[in-house]
Amino acid sequence: MSRAAPPPHRSAVAGFLSLLGEVLITVGLVLGLFVAYSLWWTNVLADRDASARGDAVRAQWDRAAPSQAAAAPGALDTQGGIGFLHVPAMKNGEVLVKRGTASEVLNDGVAGYYTEPVKSALPWDPAGNFALAAHRDGHGAKFHNIDKLKNGDALVFETRDTWYVYKVFAELSQTSKYNVDSISPVPKESGRTAPGRYITLTTCTPVYTSKYRYIVWGELVRTEKVDAKRSLPAELR
Repeated sequence: MSRAAPPPHRSAVAGFLSLLGEVLITVGLVLGLFVAYSLWWTNVLADRDASARGDAVRAQWDRAAPSQAAAAPGALDTQGGIGFLHVPAMKNGEVLVKRGTASEVLNDGVAGYYTEPVKSALPWDPAGNFALAAHRDGHGAKFHNIDKLKNGDALVFETRDTWYVYKVFAELSQTSKYNVDSISPVPKESGRTAPGRYITLTTCTPVYTSKYRYIVWGELVRTEKVDAKRSLPAELR
Protein backbone atom coordinates (compact mmCIF):
# COMPACT_ATOMS: atom_id res chain seq x y z
CA MET A 1 0.00 0.00 0.00
CA SER A 2 1.21 3.46 -0.81
CA ARG A 3 1.36 5.92 2.03
CA ALA A 4 -0.33 9.31 1.78
CA ALA A 5 2.06 12.20 1.37
CA PRO A 6 2.37 14.32 4.51
CA PRO A 7 0.67 17.74 4.33
CA PRO A 8 3.00 20.52 3.26
CA HIS A 9 4.31 22.71 6.02
CA ARG A 10 2.92 26.25 6.08
CA SER A 11 5.49 28.88 5.51
CA ALA A 12 6.24 31.42 8.23
CA VAL A 13 4.68 34.13 6.07
CA ALA A 14 1.43 32.20 5.70
CA GLY A 15 1.28 31.61 9.44
CA PHE A 16 1.87 35.28 10.14
CA LEU A 17 -0.84 36.37 7.70
CA SER A 18 -3.32 33.93 9.25
CA LEU A 19 -2.57 35.26 12.73
CA LEU A 20 -2.80 38.84 11.50
CA GLY A 21 -6.19 38.11 9.95
CA GLU A 22 -7.51 36.74 13.24
CA VAL A 23 -6.20 39.77 15.13
CA LEU A 24 -7.82 42.17 12.66
CA ILE A 25 -11.16 40.37 12.94
CA THR A 26 -10.98 40.58 16.73
CA VAL A 27 -10.05 44.27 16.61
CA GLY A 28 -12.91 44.90 14.18
CA LEU A 29 -15.40 43.22 16.50
CA VAL A 30 -14.14 45.21 19.49
CA LEU A 31 -14.35 48.48 17.54
CA GLY A 32 -17.84 47.56 16.34
CA LEU A 33 -18.96 46.93 19.90
CA PHE A 34 -17.42 50.22 21.01
CA VAL A 35 -19.23 52.13 18.27
CA ALA A 36 -22.51 50.42 19.20
CA TYR A 37 -21.95 51.35 22.84
CA SER A 38 -21.03 54.97 22.02
CA LEU A 39 -23.78 55.68 19.50
CA TRP A 40 -26.63 53.47 20.70
CA TRP A 41 -26.29 52.15 24.23
CA THR A 42 -25.21 55.51 25.71
CA ASN A 43 -28.40 56.96 24.17
CA VAL A 44 -30.50 54.29 25.87
CA LEU A 45 -28.88 54.90 29.25
CA ALA A 46 -28.98 58.70 28.94
CA ASP A 47 -32.62 58.78 27.82
CA ARG A 48 -33.63 56.53 30.71
CA ASP A 49 -31.75 58.70 33.20
CA ALA A 50 -33.09 61.96 31.73
CA SER A 51 -36.65 60.64 31.85
CA ALA A 52 -36.31 59.81 35.55
CA ARG A 53 -34.78 63.22 36.27
CA GLY A 54 -37.54 64.95 34.32
CA ASP A 55 -40.20 63.09 36.29
CA ALA A 56 -38.52 64.22 39.50
CA VAL A 57 -38.58 67.86 38.38
CA ARG A 58 -42.27 67.69 37.50
CA ALA A 59 -43.00 66.04 40.84
CA GLN A 60 -41.15 68.87 42.58
CA TRP A 61 -43.25 71.39 40.66
CA ASP A 62 -46.42 69.61 41.79
CA ARG A 63 -45.29 69.76 45.41
CA ALA A 64 -44.37 73.46 45.30
CA ALA A 65 -46.22 75.54 47.87
CA PRO A 66 -48.44 78.39 46.65
CA SER A 67 -45.91 80.92 47.96
CA GLN A 68 -43.24 79.31 45.79
CA ALA A 69 -45.51 79.29 42.77
CA ALA A 70 -46.03 83.03 43.14
CA ALA A 71 -42.30 83.71 43.37
CA ALA A 72 -39.99 84.43 40.48
CA PRO A 73 -39.45 81.35 38.24
CA GLY A 74 -35.84 81.12 39.38
CA ALA A 75 -37.01 80.41 42.92
CA LEU A 76 -38.27 77.03 41.70
CA ASP A 77 -34.93 75.95 40.30
CA THR A 78 -33.41 72.79 41.69
CA GLN A 79 -30.25 70.85 40.99
CA GLY A 80 -32.46 68.49 39.00
CA GLY A 81 -33.24 71.00 36.24
CA ILE A 82 -34.87 74.35 35.53
CA GLY A 83 -37.38 73.28 32.88
CA PHE A 84 -37.89 71.60 29.53
CA LEU A 85 -36.99 72.61 25.97
CA HIS A 86 -39.41 71.56 23.21
CA VAL A 87 -38.29 71.76 19.57
CA PRO A 88 -40.84 70.14 17.24
CA ALA A 89 -38.59 70.38 14.17
CA MET A 90 -35.89 68.29 15.89
CA LYS A 91 -38.35 65.54 16.88
CA ASN A 92 -36.43 64.93 20.09
CA GLY A 93 -39.24 65.09 22.63
CA GLU A 94 -38.88 67.27 25.68
CA VAL A 95 -35.32 68.02 26.77
CA LEU A 96 -34.56 68.63 30.43
CA VAL A 97 -32.33 71.69 30.90
CA LYS A 98 -29.81 71.81 33.72
CA ARG A 99 -27.09 74.17 34.87
CA GLY A 100 -23.68 73.83 33.22
CA THR A 101 -22.23 72.38 30.03
CA ALA A 102 -19.57 70.00 31.37
CA SER A 103 -19.54 66.44 30.04
CA GLU A 104 -20.81 65.04 33.33
CA VAL A 105 -23.93 67.20 32.89
CA LEU A 106 -24.61 66.69 29.18
CA ASN A 107 -23.86 62.96 29.30
CA ASP A 108 -27.09 62.51 31.28
CA GLY A 109 -29.13 63.11 28.12
CA VAL A 110 -29.98 66.73 28.89
CA ALA A 111 -29.16 70.20 27.61
CA GLY A 112 -27.20 72.57 29.80
CA TYR A 113 -27.06 76.34 29.97
CA TYR A 114 -23.66 78.02 29.94
CA THR A 115 -22.06 79.29 33.12
CA GLU A 116 -18.67 79.89 31.43
CA PRO A 117 -16.88 81.34 29.50
CA VAL A 118 -20.01 83.49 29.09
CA LYS A 119 -22.79 83.36 31.66
CA SER A 120 -26.16 82.55 30.12
CA ALA A 121 -29.23 84.60 30.83
CA LEU A 122 -32.34 82.68 31.87
CA PRO A 123 -35.68 82.91 30.06
CA TRP A 124 -37.34 85.06 32.72
CA ASP A 125 -34.55 87.66 32.69
CA PRO A 126 -35.59 90.99 31.12
CA ALA A 127 -32.79 90.75 28.53
CA GLY A 128 -29.96 88.44 27.56
CA ASN A 129 -29.16 85.21 25.77
CA PHE A 130 -30.40 81.84 27.04
CA ALA A 131 -27.48 79.82 25.64
CA LEU A 132 -27.70 76.01 25.64
CA ALA A 133 -25.51 73.08 24.65
CA ALA A 134 -26.28 69.38 24.13
CA HIS A 135 -24.71 66.39 22.43
CA ARG A 136 -25.29 65.71 18.75
CA ASP A 137 -24.39 62.01 18.93
CA GLY A 138 -24.34 59.59 21.85
CA HIS A 139 -25.49 60.29 25.40
CA GLY A 140 -29.03 61.09 24.29
CA ALA A 141 -28.02 63.12 21.21
CA LYS A 142 -30.66 65.74 22.03
CA PHE A 143 -29.44 68.17 19.35
CA HIS A 144 -28.76 65.53 16.68
CA ASN A 145 -31.27 67.09 14.26
CA ILE A 146 -30.25 70.69 14.79
CA ASP A 147 -29.63 71.00 11.06
CA LYS A 148 -33.38 70.47 10.47
CA LEU A 149 -34.21 73.84 12.02
CA LYS A 150 -35.09 76.74 9.76
CA ASN A 151 -36.14 80.35 10.21
CA GLY A 152 -39.54 80.66 11.85
CA ASP A 153 -39.42 77.30 13.64
CA ALA A 154 -40.56 77.30 17.25
CA LEU A 155 -38.31 76.77 20.25
CA VAL A 156 -40.45 76.50 23.39
CA PHE A 157 -39.10 76.50 26.92
CA GLU A 158 -41.37 75.25 29.70
CA THR A 159 -41.10 76.22 33.35
CA ARG A 160 -43.53 75.40 36.14
CA ASP A 161 -45.71 78.41 35.43
CA THR A 162 -44.75 79.85 32.04
CA TRP A 163 -44.22 78.83 28.42
CA TYR A 164 -41.52 80.90 26.68
CA VAL A 165 -42.01 80.82 22.91
CA TYR A 166 -39.04 81.68 20.70
CA LYS A 167 -38.73 81.68 16.91
CA VAL A 168 -35.57 80.77 15.00
CA PHE A 169 -34.13 83.70 13.04
CA ALA A 170 -30.56 82.67 12.13
CA GLU A 171 -28.12 79.77 12.09
CA LEU A 172 -24.40 79.21 11.63
CA SER A 173 -23.66 75.74 10.30
CA GLN A 174 -19.98 75.74 11.25
CA THR A 175 -17.82 77.85 13.54
CA SER A 176 -14.88 77.40 15.88
CA LYS A 177 -15.51 75.70 19.20
CA TYR A 178 -13.81 78.76 20.72
CA ASN A 179 -16.29 81.23 19.22
CA VAL A 180 -17.74 82.63 22.45
CA ASP A 181 -19.28 85.60 20.62
CA SER A 182 -22.03 83.27 19.44
CA ILE A 183 -23.34 82.96 23.01
CA SER A 184 -22.79 86.56 24.10
CA PRO A 185 -25.76 88.56 25.49
CA VAL A 186 -26.25 90.12 22.05
CA PRO A 187 -25.09 87.20 19.90
CA LYS A 188 -22.67 88.37 17.27
CA GLU A 189 -22.97 86.85 13.76
CA SER A 190 -26.70 86.37 14.33
CA GLY A 191 -27.56 89.70 12.75
CA ARG A 192 -28.89 91.23 15.97
CA THR A 193 -27.17 94.33 17.34
CA ALA A 194 -29.44 95.42 20.21
CA PRO A 195 -30.25 93.78 23.56
CA GLY A 196 -33.20 91.40 23.48
CA ARG A 197 -34.42 88.08 24.83
CA TYR A 198 -32.56 85.51 22.79
CA ILE A 199 -32.01 81.76 22.85
CA THR A 200 -28.99 79.98 21.38
CA LEU A 201 -28.59 76.26 20.71
CA THR A 202 -25.04 74.94 20.26
CA THR A 203 -23.72 71.48 19.46
CA CYS A 204 -20.80 69.71 17.81
CA THR A 205 -20.43 69.41 14.05
CA PRO A 206 -19.89 67.52 11.76
CA VAL A 207 -21.89 64.62 13.16
CA TYR A 208 -19.77 62.15 15.16
CA THR A 209 -16.97 64.70 15.63
CA SER A 210 -16.38 67.64 17.96
CA LYS A 211 -14.16 69.75 15.70
CA TYR A 212 -16.60 72.63 15.14
CA ARG A 213 -19.85 74.02 16.53
CA TYR A 214 -23.28 74.36 14.93
CA ILE A 215 -25.27 77.36 16.17
CA VAL A 216 -28.98 78.25 15.97
CA TRP A 217 -30.40 81.52 17.30
CA GLY A 218 -33.96 82.37 18.26
CA GLU A 219 -35.77 85.36 19.73
CA LEU A 220 -38.62 85.47 22.25
CA VAL A 221 -41.92 86.31 20.59
CA ARG A 222 -44.32 85.77 23.49
CA THR A 223 -44.91 84.13 26.84
CA GLU A 224 -47.95 82.18 27.96
CA LYS A 225 -48.99 81.27 31.48
CA VAL A 226 -49.35 77.57 32.23
CA ASP A 227 -52.99 76.75 33.01
CA ALA A 228 -54.35 74.23 35.49
CA LYS A 229 -54.49 71.51 32.83
CA ARG A 230 -51.00 72.34 31.59
CA SER A 231 -52.38 72.75 28.08
CA LEU A 232 -49.74 72.96 25.36
CA PRO A 233 -49.19 76.23 23.51
CA ALA A 234 -50.26 76.29 19.85
CA GLU A 235 -46.69 75.69 18.66
CA LEU A 236 -46.61 72.26 20.31
CA ARG A 237 -50.04 70.97 19.29
